[in-house]
Amino acid sequence: MQTVLIIEDDPKIAEHLQSFIEKYGYKATIVEHFDHIMDEFHQQKPDLVLLDINLPSFDGYYWCRQIRKESICPVIFISARVGEMDQVMALENGGDDFITKPFHPEIVMAKIRSQLRRAYGEYAAQAQERILEVEGLKLFPERLELSFRDQTVQLSKKEADIIESLLERYPRVAGREDLLEKLWDEQVYVDENTLNVNITRVRKKIEAVGITGAVETVRGVGYRLNLTW
Repeated sequence: MQTVLIIEDDPKIAEHLQSFIEKYGYKATIVEHFDHIMDEFHQQKPDLVLLDINLPSFDGYYWCRQIRKESICPVIFISARVGEMDQVMALENGGDDFITKPFHPEIVMAKIRSQLRRAYGEYAAQAQERILEVEGLKLFPERLELSFRDQTVQLSKKEADIIESLLERYPRVAGREDLLEKLWDEQVYVDENTLNVNITRVRKKIEAVGITGAVETVRGVGYRLNLTW
């Protein structure tokens, strides 16, 4: 039975979510102590997290970043905030999807099932750890790690996704539209400058393992891995 962890400080909404999630055959656990969310996360080992933005002490963005430091389980934000930037912030901080309140239970369940299929279904990565490599540059997507020779650096989920696309497409170009679709799944409008910012971060992470000039800009098309080592 797959487990959904509900991080929502409105008891009525949390119980409502728990009720219909369990109705569909999943286990649903509600976090009650918001200063110890990661303790609950470690204890429950959820397959998916439903996460509100407005929480006591620290907001949902903060807690999503903490989860992303050690897990790539799907995180769906649920919030009354409806602004585009709120949705962008949720995805930028490691979220996989965003649902606005008030929500329809069937929409929530459809998104939960979709994320679980992606993460654990027949098209998900198999139990054996995936390693993508080009000429000694290795990406470990499940660990969110990049290594070259004796250097290793931690990645954010979006950084790992970009590097994965570059390695998979090499020596071809990874198109801007393809990268945007992979990173944000066309859930919200995203300014292309956001992709530029993430590409800059990727370049810095690759430099951190001792490689410079590895990401080439193909003007008007996208980006390509450039073997400079």
